[in-house]
Amino acid sequence: MAGQDTELDEFRSRVSCAALLEGWPLAWRLDRGGSTRRALKYRRGEGEIVIVNHDGRGWWDPHSSAKGDVFDLVQHLDPNLNFGQVRQVLRRFVGIAPTFQAALRVDRRTGPDRPLPARWRARPRLRQGFPVWRYLTQERCLPAGVLQAADAADVVREGPYGSAWFAHRGDTGQVSHIEIRGPDFKGSLRGGCKTLFRLPGAGQNVTRIVVTEAPIDALSLAAIEDIRADTIYAATGGGMGPGTEQAIERMLLAIAGRSGATLASATDANAAGDRYAERHAELAMAASVPFARLRPTIGTDWNDELKHRRAA
Repeated sequence: MAGQDTELDEFRSRVSCAALLEGWPLAWRLDRGGSTRRALKYRRGEGEIVIVNHDGRGWWDPHSSAKGDVFDLVQHLDPNLNFGQVRQVLRRFVGIAPTFQAALRVDRRTGPDRPLPARWRARPRLRQGFPVWRYLTQERCLPAGVLQAADAADVVREGPYGSAWFAHRGDTGQVSHIEIRGPDFKGSLRGGCKTLFRLPGAGQNVTRIVVTEAPIDALSLAAIEDIRADTIYAATGGGMGPGTEQAIERMLLAIAGRSGATLASATDANAAGDRYAERHAELAMAASVPFARLRPTIGTDWNDELKHRRAA
């Protein structure tokens, strides 16, 4: 068993999702124009897209809720394989470098990036009828009221090519990180430091903090709950680094001792989401704040649940 665990760790650390796609039968090809170093877009066939992120350790399908690590990718590509067969496939890709490293080696930018707050201020606010508004309301099923609340809090702006920009802000309100999500792109601007995306409720007395993984999930749950006045809807942007944990700890400190204080972990309905929820529970316990787990019942995340409810 220990040997098997060691091999699984080796797969996670030494098999690139990008190399796996490039070496798969009917290989996927890199869309250089649609890729960045942090988000590699691979295409195969009509409308088939997989985005590789987290330095090759993660991936997601922009046309479904499918995402995960290299094990999940093999089973996504061939659902008929059992776990033992997946391991046999992965052994062939240990240590194999993907070709994107050469394809994206040249960085055409010649000057330093502008500070993130300046780049944020340069983007338009949300506008009804424009591509970002249509993407969020039609494809993501977010109601106009939630987008108006997000605009009032200045946490969502229009990015280029129909993409939405989502702001992480520090305790001073300064933009510290910008996530990007569009119809066929997911990534972030470089040079930032993750803290939390936050949509505050309309009330002044916050007693409840809800933590999701993606900003769209935070907005989706806010829509499902009609934006509770006592709640801050936060998103970590996936994994939690030191800046994110510190931001959660400071928010917990602010509500600790208040009547009804709660930290609700609303991460995805999968193994990774459950692991994040366990960490949230530890942070809540350390702050002496009651903890609750909110798990989507339809699909994987809260946007899946919102879409199902609006279609019903």
